[in-house]
Amino acid sequence: MRENGPVTSATRQPQTPAAAVRPRLIATDLDGTLLRDDKSVSPRTVAALAAAEEAGIEVFFVTGRPARWMDVVSDHVHGHGLAICGNGAAVVDLHGGPGTHRFVKVRELARANARDAVRLLREAAPGTMYAVEQTYGFYQEPDYPKLHMEIPDDLAPAEDLLAPDGPGADEPVLKILAYHATLDPDAFLTLARLAIGDRANVTRSSPSALLEISGPGVSKASTLALCCAERGISHEEVVAFGDMPNDVEMLTWAGQSYAMGNAHPDVIAAASGRTVANNDDGVAVVIEQLLERRD
Repeated sequence: MRENGPVTSATRQPQTPAAAVRPRLIATDLDGTLLRDDKSVSPRTVAALAAAEEAGIEVFFVTGRPARWMDVVSDHVHGHGLAICGNGAAVVDLHGGPGTHRFVKVRELARANARDAVRLLREAAPGTMYAVEQTYGFYQEPDYPKLHMEIPDDLAPAEDLLAPDGPGADEPVLKILAYHATLDPDAFLTLARLAIGDRANVTRSSPSALLEISGPGVSKASTLALCCAERGISHEEVVAFGDMPNDVEMLTWAGQSYAMGNAHPDVIAAASGRTVANNDDGVAVVIEQLLERRD
C-alpha cells in the first residue's frame, strides 16, 4: 500500500525469460506496477488485461491496498473480478462495484499477536506510530500522520485499539501499520522483522518508513497460492509483476516474474525477468509479448 507520492521511473527494454509453461494466471501488483504514478490505468494496459482474459488467462490484482481503495480498478475486472488485498489478508470480489465489495476470504491478524508486535516494536524503535486496518474500519493513534487521505473511525493508542473490547472489536484485524518519522525504510523493516519474529509477517510497500504487519504466514504469495490451488493452477503457470518488498515472495513463487523498471533492488533480485517502468506500461508490454507467443 503506497502513500500518494511520486515513484521513480526508469525506462529500459524488458528482459523476458523463456516461457516453458503456458501461463494460466497473471498476478499483478497495483501501485508502482499496473498503475501509473497518477493512479490511472492506461488505455494500453486496459486493452492488454482484456486481451489476456479473452485468451483464457485469469487476472488477479494482488495489492497492499484495502478493499475500499480498489475503485481505481473496479472498472477493469473482466471475468471473475477477484482481488487479493491487504498483502494477502483478504480476497475480495470486486464485481459489485465501488462500496459493495464482498469479502471471499479473510486471513486475519489475531489481536494478541498484533499487541505483541506493537509492544516489541515500540521497544525496538521508540517513536513508532500505529494504525489498524480492519475489514471495513480504519483506526489510528492520535500522532499517526495523515498518510492515507481518509478520516479514521477512531483515535486511540494502539494498545486500546487492539484490546479485546476495543473499537471495531467485532471486525477482523487485517494488518497494522507502523510508521517512523526518521528511520531508513529498509533499516526499519529489518529491525521490525528481527524484533517481531514469527508473531506476524512484516513487509513494506511505501517509499517512506511505513511497515505493514499481517498475520503469521500471510503474504501476497501465500494467499495467491491458496487461490491458485483452488483453481488447479500450479505456480509454474503464474506470471507475476511487482515493484516493492511486499512483492518479493510472490515474484519468487511464480513461475515467471517481472520486476518493474522502477522496482526496489530486492524485487529486481527476486524476479526472473524485468520490464519497463509503470509509467511506460511495463505490465502491458509483457502481456502483449506473452499473447504473441501463444498465437
